Amino acid sequence: MSSRFSERSNLIDVTFTQLHSVLSGQVEGTNYEQIGRYLTLRISQLKAIVDPFGRPTSASRKKINSGTVTLHDGVVLRVEDADKDFVLAISDAFQIDEIFSLILLRSFLYNEGLPIDVADNSSLIQEFIEAITPFYFLERLSLLRVLVPLFRAKENASEPLHEIALSILPTILPDGQKFAHSLLVEYERKARESLPENVGRDPKKASRWAKQNIKEQLVILEVLFWTLWGSVACDGTTVERVLATAYNLKLGMEQENAIFLLDEEGAQLQRDKATLWIVLTIEVLELETVADSSSIEISDNPQRRDFYIASPDSMKRIHELIYAGGTGQFACTYMAWTFVLSSVCAKAMEMKEIPVSYRGFFELVLPQFNRTYSKDREAVHVLMSRTCLEPKSGLLSLMETLLTNSPLFVTSVAWKTGSTVTDPNAIAFRSVFKGLVISLVELVPVEIIPEFDLFVEVWVALFGRSEAQSVAGICSQYWQVDWKVGLARRAIFDVCRTRFPIQCRPLIRLLRSMTAAGFLDTDSLSTADHSSDADGLTEDRELCARHVFYFLDKLPTYSQVIPASGHTGVHALYERQIEAGSTAGMAYANVRPIILPGGSILPVGSKGRLLNGDGGDLLVVIWHHEHSGWKLLLEVLMAYAFKLRSGSSRGFKSNSFGQMGHGSGITLSLKDIGLEIDGATDETLITDILDLVRSVIHNNPAQGEQLMQSLEAEFSPKSTSSTPDLVQLTVSILEEALARYNAHPMASPPSQLITSAISVLSAILAIPNYAIRVWIYIRSTTALFGSEKNPGFSSAALSTERVTGRYTMTLAILKLVEQLCEEACLLLVPDDLQVRKLKDEVLMRAARFVHTEVWLEHLGWKYAQLGDRYEIGRRISSFYLKVLQYTPPIAEDAPFPKLSQAILDLLLFKASVLAINPLMSAVSAGTQMLQALYLSRRFGDARRLIYLLESHLQLIRLVLQRKCASEVAHQTCLLEQALCAQITGGAASHDPYRSKVNPIDALTFYVKERDAGPIVPLEAIKILSIICSSLSMSRSNSSTLVGHLSDPEGMVASFVRVVQHPYDDLSLRYSTWNFITVAMDTEPALASLFVSGQFRSLGVPAERDVKGKGTGSLDMTSTLPKIPNAVDVARDALANWEQLWESNPQLLACVLRFLVVVWRHGLEHKPLLEDLRLDPKVWDHITMLACSELGPIPDFETEDYVFVDGKRRSNVHDAVAEHCYRTDVKSCALHVIGLDIGIHHQTRRSSNAKPVSFQKIESKFRSLEELTDLISEATPSSYVPALYDAFSETLRSSFPTLSISQLETKIAIEEREFGDEFSFSVSLLRSRLRGHRADNLLLQKMDVAEKQLLSINLNLSLTHTQIALVDAWRFILHQITPLSADVVQRSILLTIAASVSFDINKENRLGDMVAIVHGTRIAFLVSILELAWFNSSEKASEVQPFIELLENVRGIVLNEYQSPMKSIQGIFSMPFHRPLLQLLYFCVKNARSLTRRPKALSAEQRLKVLSIVEAAVGFVIDALRLTFMAARTKVGIDLDKDMELLIAVFEQCTRLDVNPSSTVWLTQCQEADIVKASIELYAHIDLVGVSDPTFLLSTKKPLYTPHLLTFHMALASIPSAAERLASEGLLSAYCNNSISKAASTGLIDEVLPELPGHRSPAHHVYCCMLSIVSAIIVALGRNNHYFDAEACGLVQLYGDQIARALSWTVGESITFALLEEMDQVVNVFSALARNAPSTLNAKSIIEDVLHVFSPLALRLLQQMNYAVAHPHHLASLFEPVTEEERTLLEKDASVSEVWKRPLIVHLMHRLFQLSSNVIFTLTCISKADIVLIAEESDWPLHEALVVPHSKIVVGESASIGTLLELANGTLDMLRNLTNMPSGQSLVRADVASEKFKELNVQRGVNIARRNLEEILLYMITQLAMWLSKPESEAPPADLDGEDQTMADSQKPETKERRGPRMSLGTRFRRGMTGEMAMDVQTLLTKAKPIIAKTDTILGEGQVDICEILSTFLQNHIVLALQ
Repeated sequence: MSSRFSERSNLIDVTFTQLHSVLSGQVEGTNYEQIGRYLTLRISQLKAIVDPFGRPTSASRKKINSGTVTLHDGVVLRVEDADKDFVLAISDAFQIDEIFSLILLRSFLYNEGLPIDVADNSSLIQEFIEAITPFYFLERLSLLRVLVPLFRAKENASEPLHEIALSILPTILPDGQKFAHSLLVEYERKARESLPENVGRDPKKASRWAKQNIKEQLVILEVLFWTLWGSVACDGTTVERVLATAYNLKLGMEQENAIFLLDEEGAQLQRDKATLWIVLTIEVLELETVADSSSIEISDNPQRRDFYIASPDSMKRIHELIYAGGTGQFACTYMAWTFVLSSVCAKAMEMKEIPVSYRGFFELVLPQFNRTYSKDREAVHVLMSRTCLEPKSGLLSLMETLLTNSPLFVTSVAWKTGSTVTDPNAIAFRSVFKGLVISLVELVPVEIIPEFDLFVEVWVALFGRSEAQSVAGICSQYWQVDWKVGLARRAIFDVCRTRFPIQCRPLIRLLRSMTAAGFLDTDSLSTADHSSDADGLTEDRELCARHVFYFLDKLPTYSQVIPASGHTGVHALYERQIEAGSTAGMAYANVRPIILPGGSILPVGSKGRLLNGDGGDLLVVIWHHEHSGWKLLLEVLMAYAFKLRSGSSRGFKSNSFGQMGHGSGITLSLKDIGLEIDGATDETLITDILDLVRSVIHNNPAQGEQLMQSLEAEFSPKSTSSTPDLVQLTVSILEEALARYNAHPMASPPSQLITSAISVLSAILAIPNYAIRVWIYIRSTTALFGSEKNPGFSSAALSTERVTGRYTMTLAILKLVEQLCEEACLLLVPDDLQVRKLKDEVLMRAARFVHTEVWLEHLGWKYAQLGDRYEIGRRISSFYLKVLQYTPPIAEDAPFPKLSQAILDLLLFKASVLAINPLMSAVSAGTQMLQALYLSRRFGDARRLIYLLESHLQLIRLVLQRKCASEVAHQTCLLEQALCAQITGGAASHDPYRSKVNPIDALTFYVKERDAGPIVPLEAIKILSIICSSLSMSRSNSSTLVGHLSDPEGMVASFVRVVQHPYDDLSLRYSTWNFITVAMDTEPALASLFVSGQFRSLGVPAERDVKGKGTGSLDMTSTLPKIPNAVDVARDALANWEQLWESNPQLLACVLRFLVVVWRHGLEHKPLLEDLRLDPKVWDHITMLACSELGPIPDFETEDYVFVDGKRRSNVHDAVAEHCYRTDVKSCALHVIGLDIGIHHQTRRSSNAKPVSFQKIESKFRSLEELTDLISEATPSSYVPALYDAFSETLRSSFPTLSISQLETKIAIEEREFGDEFSFSVSLLRSRLRGHRADNLLLQKMDVAEKQLLSINLNLSLTHTQIALVDAWRFILHQITPLSADVVQRSILLTIAASVSFDINKENRLGDMVAIVHGTRIAFLVSILELAWFNSSEKASEVQPFIELLENVRGIVLNEYQSPMKSIQGIFSMPFHRPLLQLLYFCVKNARSLTRRPKALSAEQRLKVLSIVEAAVGFVIDALRLTFMAARTKVGIDLDKDMELLIAVFEQCTRLDVNPSSTVWLTQCQEADIVKASIELYAHIDLVGVSDPTFLLSTKKPLYTPHLLTFHMALASIPSAAERLASEGLLSAYCNNSISKAASTGLIDEVLPELPGHRSPAHHVYCCMLSIVSAIIVALGRNNHYFDAEACGLVQLYGDQIARALSWTVGESITFALLEEMDQVVNVFSALARNAPSTLNAKSIIEDVLHVFSPLALRLLQQMNYAVAHPHHLASLFEPVTEEERTLLEKDASVSEVWKRPLIVHLMHRLFQLSSNVIFTLTCISKADIVLIAEESDWPLHEALVVPHSKIVVGESASIGTLLELANGTLDMLRNLTNMPSGQSLVRADVASEKFKELNVQRGVNIARRNLEEILLYMITQLAMWLSKPESEAPPADLDGEDQTMADSQKPETKERRGPRMSLGTRFRRGMTGEMAMDVQTLLTKAKPIIAKTDTILGEGQVDICEILSTFLQNHIVLALQ
């Protein structure tokens, strides 16, 4: 089957099932324009009731065979050959049109996938037909159901679909009567239709077909019902046809295929159909219309001809049909027609003349018609009404049965039976039935109804036993309309009122049913989700409750039983009176005032009417006396409570309402008036009273407060009466009931009474002024929740429910606990600590009770209804969930921190297996249990399971979110371990192959399970996302999601199908995209699946047969669809980006976020993404997204509300959210482009190549206008801190118990949706403030607070996306930096940077969020400048914007609102000083380059440069002071980074070229004392980092040390600063630190074993110290010999380490680090030598130090000479330390030519440089300058150390021969270099290190020339001094350097050899000196032209000393030898 379609078609993508869900409001995200298009395309099918999918035709078959089909919407489909067989097979199987068959096939594949396994099926086509059959059947039903919401919307102008219905329905129903007739015909046809031949032979298929047939009949009846509801008039013909069909088919019970409907499902379908027929037959008679006599027209020319009464012939036939049908199952229709006859006959009797056309009808129904007298016969309707009311007719029983057992009226029954009824318990059904009940009370007096009690039950069932939303409308209509119409309609209340209070229950039950509260939880019809808590108090409910309250509060009559003794005898209270004109003639009056139960006083002489016969022992009198029924009910409760306490009602004193002792009044008790409080009847009465109370006050605090005030109205404020109130009575009744059972455990507990009492307490908790009473009384008793030591009486009572399996009491207690939690968080009393303590104690007791008594044990209980188990678990997890929802990120800030912490410990921090097990059990077993419940048709239990899963999953998600944000985020919690474990017993009992289920696998099942409702899949996918993130954060966890999935590829395919499906639930699609994105980032295995769809790519499968028994082979490659993957879906979305940009930017943002993560891991999936990366169309789309215009920033101030999908939103929510998502899309698109460029940088082969992604956006960077426009969208910031401040002030002043931190959302920022719920929970705010609604003064404040919070969320949404866009631009600018050389002009960048910096400079807002914005924008500015990095050739056009930039940056540094110093101090959560320091570094360094160029800057511009330098250096000095202080007490990477940047900027700002005068900043340094602070810090810290080896291994360098050394070097390079540094005790710190001991003993090596591949930090620090010391010595010059002396002390201290460096030999390895150490050691001696005075004291410490250096240096020169002369040997000595050096060595080995090997070249030049430094130091020590210019007598002859012979011995000191060889080698090197271009590099371009690339010809010539000149100078001066040396001081010629050194140090030995030296000196002068002089002369002659040639390379200004040396050689050596 083809996997891709030629073009998308809504006929395929949108099924009728989905369309019905959209129309019904079950699926969101589709706009009305789309809905209209969907419906328009399907009008032809909706009109075709008989064959909506057509019949097979040859024309359609021909189109299929042609391979191309054009659909109704114009989309052309290509039909593959493999598809044709399936299309035709579907057409044949269902007998539908071939084109519809193709649509069905494609729609099934697109929406359901291919669910079959082709490997084991005998016939692929037959198996596919079997798989698609349920889909087809559901489509047929849904096609008809689509009409239902349209009909419903047509009648209600407030419906969103009203306009669509008005436009679509007329095209579907051009003729309403004809359409209704066609429905009836089709229904009758289906009822009599025989089985098709293709299913008749298979009983299973036959049963399925028969059930589908009857389901379609049922839906047809529903469509007919809604058609007749308001779209088609009920004319005579229509009504007649409807009734005839109903009676002919016996309410649909006559079925051709009834034999296949004998099972439970079939029987239920039959019953549902019969019920619907009954409702239909009542509906068509329009009883409410008939009840209005003005609407009845008996005329030959009526105004309304489309009313069936206008057709007398039809009326006659209808009457005959109904009358013949009798009662029985037609009893309701019979009753309705009776009322119609009554109304019509009454109208006829009023008329003077009956039209002729009606005479036949009235002669039939009115025997007295045209007869003056008829005593034998009554009117037919009278007889019929009498027949109806006879008990044997079964009318009332049938009505009660329908109202309590039919899915049409009972949602729970619909759930249990899985009814096909589209809208169970629709208000329209009840409205029709209400018309029947009202017609009954108008037809006959209520008093004469034989089964009055049953009629009361019917009334209660109709108005009170249903969900509140289904009865609220009819209850409200009754009170507002029917109650006022006439006495008949309220007669039932009058009858019950006249019996009150003698008989209380009927009136109480009627009133309770009329509160519109719906049924109670004790009702057997109740559903678990019936509670209206979520909906709140509706207007209808409030109205009904108010009517009920006032009705009972102002009762006009009072009934009483009077015994015979009461009206006879001397003390009679009553006397009989005969009233004139009275028919009865008997009345009674009281002779004394009577205080009645309830507290009212019956005045003397009140008249009472007798209700029963006079003469009996008891008289029933009704007094016309107004009283409050509520007070009487309260007294009933008091009497009952007193009896429970005392065991008898005797002794109970009535009238507890302040009326005691009223004159001579007589007080009557309840027993006195005939109301007995005794037995089980009283318990039921008390239950009814409590039920009435809770129904009136439930979720109605205002009405509840009015009721409570009414009960206490007559209490005196100063009364000390102990009269109990309602709360105390309820608690007392509850406590006594629990205690009574505890004392008699063998008896059954009064569960309904206990449940009702608990529920009343829950309801009172919502009344603000009375809730505290509940807390007090609950705390005072241990009966309910017990205590730590006593479990309480409730435990025993609840345990009995475990025996029966019914848990009404348990559920009520759980509801009470939940309400306690809610009230505690809503109504806080901040100033009353006792109240807080009280609530905290009660809550902790309640939580402990729930956890220990229920949560830990409820899984093992017995259940009569499995749904109760689910409901118990749901309520407990909801309680936990609510606590956590009210718990802010910091638990101590929660309203009740103890409770919050307890729940967190219970589920997270101290979780136990027992506490987690209920969650895991439900999640794991839910998958199989849900399927099992659906298969067994236990839909009610399935619905409760869904609710349980919703609550559990939300709780799990919240716990995991808390874990990820807590301090244990890097640990695996018990909940995660349980989710990743195998749960035993999770599988269904009927599945023997799976005994264990993985919860994660179960979660993936929920995501794709559509029968689990919309919330479960959404929560499941969110949990999967959090698990991915959480597991990736856990250090000790190695688990992956793939390891816990039974079918990873199937899971991925299902998830991809979710995100691909355009009409799936949008929230689920968003969350699934988020999961895929997170999985791509954290789960490599899952990531590859989402990219490719499979673990490995499959080749072309070989042919195979399906069964294997000679049936041939089948090529499956064409029949199996392409494996779906998320990348392809994202690619398709990109192609459609323009539509998504406008209609659904949120979905587009999800797709782009996914692509960002894909590209972030692009190298991992490079082969799979290569085609995508090279596709120009893809980059066209992404570039257009990145450059799309956002438009103006919308207003975010909330001024009003709008309702979206029933949820209150800000009026600007949509505008802001869309803008935010579009901004997010832009930022993601930029990230994708940047990431692709980054991948290109890492994988490119040619440096000139540019990726396609960059090529598409490159033009934007070349244009100043376009780039400015793009960047200008990123720079604005919408954040307004005043909103936050205003909201905080509102909370502080009006709601002090609530803080803004408590409202923070727990959702990770990546998962939040932009809009008015972004950062803070508005729903939580509403919930927390709900308790203040009763306070009118705070209502306005509540509204203000909500609008402020909405505005804050909207503002933060904009701010967050603006920051993200800035970050995206930063990222892409960073990525294109290597490509920007020929792309972006520097002048453009500087101009933009100046503009951006201008905006940043104007920042005038305060706050932490502003600091984040500020820092982001500064970092963005840095990114722009990185593209325009330093340039030595600044153009004039670039100078001015740069100077503007400097001015703005100075303002940023000095900004008072966002001070950089506050950032340094850590006041802001996200400091911005680091990017600011980077910005300063760029500005100052670039300014330095400008100041060095002549005429580049004007005087004014130079002043501006100086001003920013001064501002920067002042800021840096202050910041360094804080940083150095902090570093003394804390070691941290952040401080290290700060120090690095600060010192880098400090170094730039203190250079003399940009800051000529150091006086100012040195003064600032002195005031801040940062120099001394840095020295002290250096002396105290761990310089090497060995105190934390783990950190050292990770960073490879110690903290602080490198930066402190840089700081010291920066100071040392400036003379005045160097003097300050020296005076602060630098050398003392350098001599006393953490490496001093190792350096003094010579133990500092270049490498550490602990840091392989890296240089030793200690060695680096040591070298840096030497460098700084030498720099200070040089800077101070010869005028500060005190420092030189101290430096000599350092040299002596570190003598061993120094000697070790200078003692290197060619037999030892050499490293670059060792070369550096040698350099620095030599530099120290060189500095000392240069600063040494010309005349030295023999005892000077400097002379001693320098004297030690000379012999060591000469020996080192000998070694270096050998190394230079043997480069191959030198290369073999090299030991690489770093990876960089190792790479160099490997590349070096592959080159054969010596001078082309980078390693040798670099080592040679390093040695030449070291050689020149050594010889320069020796020349300084030997005072060579004095030798050249002074008299011979002034020469320091004792410095003539180099022996003048040609002998070169490696182990000896250097001789003149050594120097000659070294000079010749240098000359050769110089000669080679001068023949090369001056700018040419001496190493290849592919060498790894940048530092090697710095070595070019010019630098090499400079080093070589200096070395040569130094050698010549030293060699010639040494020869001259040697010749001038007295013979007595000349050493023997064979004495080596070591012996000479020893001779100097060991005086006795020298004296012994003094004699022989004289002869040796003579021989030396005569022979060797002349020879050496000639060699030197020859060398000079050869060097002169070469040195002269180097001037062209080195430039002008070079000094050639060759002539000077040649002259000196000639005059002092050559001539002296002659």
